[in-house]
Amino acid sequence: MHGRPVVIKDAGGWWRATAPPHPALRPFLRRYEGYWEYGAFPATVRTLPLPAAVVIVNLGAPMELDVPGDGSGGHTSFVAGMQDGHGAYRHAGGLRGVQLDITPLGAYTLLGVPMARLTNAAVELADLLGPGTASFVGRLAETPAWADRFDLLDELLLRRLGTGPSPAPEVRRAWELLTASGGAVPVADLAGEVGWSRKHLNDRFKQQVGLPPKVMGRILRFHRALGMMTRHPRRPWADVAHACGYYDQPHLIREFRALAGCTPTDLLAAQATVSLTTTSPNP
Repeated sequence: MHGRPVVIKDAGGWWRATAPPHPALRPFLRRYEGYWEYGAFPATVRTLPLPAAVVIVNLGAPMELDVPGDGSGGHTSFVAGMQDGHGAYRHAGGLRGVQLDITPLGAYTLLGVPMARLTNAAVELADLLGPGTASFVGRLAETPAWADRFDLLDELLLRRLGTGPSPAPEVRRAWELLTASGGAVPVADLAGEVGWSRKHLNDRFKQQVGLPPKVMGRILRFHRALGMMTRHPRRPWADVAHACGYYDQPHLIREFRALAGCTPTDLLAAQATVSLTTTSPNP
């Protein structure tokens, strides 16, 4: 797919190269994001639970990850699945690689495994994609142009798109309703809409998405509130809480502490470095 627009920007200590994936992949991920740090500054960075699986194709030194429920460990290229709490990553500086934020149902198809296997965990990319992974990462590292690197990713993901499992239509519909509402639809309403019992919906949703719908709803509300606070810093938190489906302002603050490990004030102050990504994929 030569000729795709690649945007390269200086992000303050980082260069970032972004471009859209092949059109057939866009329901599952919004963009490819290449990154490289033009200094070597060791850092520890907070990570947030996202409504996405994060794939890191690492072209530099390994990262040390703290993942909820999975402890700490070093990783090269890896997949971080759905998480219900905050974590962290540490690095020695000089990071280089490509990040993909893939919707849970897209990850279910493209990675070919139940997303419950990746819940609160980080798994080496080779454990999911097989023995050819190291060769693919090597080709990516040796390819000089970002557009050509993104072409290689298109080829890999399109092959997997054609062979991976399809999510159940009921799970897909429940996910669409949940994301469209910003996490506000009650589980009972989701179950009624798709014609399943709450228990059956919870079980199948957790298997294919990675977390039950109630928890995913909390994460979606959290990101909606965080986005609203970022765009409108003077808006009263009580108004944000009401708009995003929280009972009141204390409920919003408790959810931020539970999911991000800090207050909204602290999170907003560190927003540029709290996560592997500041974007979310398309629903």
